[in-house]
Amino acid sequence: MAFRGFGATAFASAIALAAVVAAPMAEAKDWRGWNIHVEDYPVSHGMEAFMAEVTEKTGGEIKGKVFHNGVLGSQPDAIEQVRLGIIDFAEFSLGPWGPVAPEANVVSLPFIFKSIDQMHRAMDGAPGEALAAGLEKKGVIALGYYDAGARSFYNSKGPINTPEDMTGMKVRVMNNDLFVDMIAALGGNATPMAFAEVYQSIKTNVVDGAENNPPSYESTAHYEVAPYYSISEHLIIPEVLVIAKKTWDTLTPEQQEIVKEAGKNSTMLQRELWAEREAKSMEVVKAGGVEVNMIEDKTPFQEAMAPVYEKYLAENPDMKEIVELFQNFE
Repeated sequence: MAFRGFGATAFASAIALAAVVAAPMAEAKDWRGWNIHVEDYPVSHGMEAFMAEVTEKTGGEIKGKVFHNGVLGSQPDAIEQVRLGIIDFAEFSLGPWGPVAPEANVVSLPFIFKSIDQMHRAMDGAPGEALAAGLEKKGVIALGYYDAGARSFYNSKGPINTPEDMTGMKVRVMNNDLFVDMIAALGGNATPMAFAEVYQSIKTNVVDGAENNPPSYESTAHYEVAPYYSISEHLIIPEVLVIAKKTWDTLTPEQQEIVKEAGKNSTMLQRELWAEREAKSMEVVKAGGVEVNMIEDKTPFQEAMAPVYEKYLAENPDMKEIVELFQNFE
C-alpha cells in the first residue's frame, strides 16, 4: 500500500525508529537498593557486590547505590515500594512476604528443610523456582536466595535433646501463629514479644528462653542469660534478593542476563560470608561458657509438627502442592 508523499525508504526508516522507541532503552540508569542491615553484614556485602558487578558488566549503563539500615523505609514499606518500581532492588527475609505472596509462608513451616545444605539445593532448584513464580505475580523477580542461617533453641534451664525437655518451657517467638503452634506442639508455652525485650525477659524469668541463629544469639548477648544452646535447626528461613519487575522490564535481554548472573554470584558470596560469620559467633559463645549440644535425633520434633502442618494446609489448601514439593526435595 502506497502513502502519498511518504516513500518506501522513509516508511521503512519510520518503522525502524518506532521499534527502537518501543524496545527497552539502554540509557544509563541509577538504581536504588533497599537493605535493612548495617553496612558490615553478609547481606550488605552481597548486595554491594551485586551492584558493582552489574555496573561493571553493563559498562556503566546501570549504576546504583545500596541504602543500608532501612533508611528508605520499613520492611513493609519497602516491599510495596519495590513492587511499584520506586525501589529498584532489595533483599528481604521471606517471612514478611507471606501476607503478599502465600508461597513465601511455606519456608516458615518448622522443619520444612532438613539442613542448611539441603535448603541451598532446594532454593536453587524446583522449589525455589516455584516460590519465585509466586513472587513474580506480585511484582518482583527473584535473583537469588540468601542464607539467614538456622534458628535453634536457647534457654536458661538446661539442654534440650527431646521434646519432653521443653514441657512447660516459656519460649519467646516471633509474632506468627505458625511459631506459636510449633512451641505448643512441643509442649512449651510460646510468648510472642519484641526482639529487643528478650534479654531482660530471660534475665527476669519472664521467659525461659528463645530461638534464633548463632549471630543473633551472640550479637545480642542473649548467651549471657541463656547459656544452653541446643542445635535443632527447626526454622531455616532463607532471604531473597529481588529486582522490581517494572525495572526488570526496562532492561535489554543482554542486561537481564548480566543482572541474573550478578544475582547468582552475589548469592554465592553472601552464603560464604554468612558461614564465616556463624562460625565466629559460635566461637564467641563457646568461649563465653555456653553449653552447646547437637540434637542428634530430630525425628520426634519433626513428628510433633503434624498438627501444625494440618492446620496450615486446612487454612491454605492451595499451598498443598508446593508444600509437598519442598518436603519431597532431597
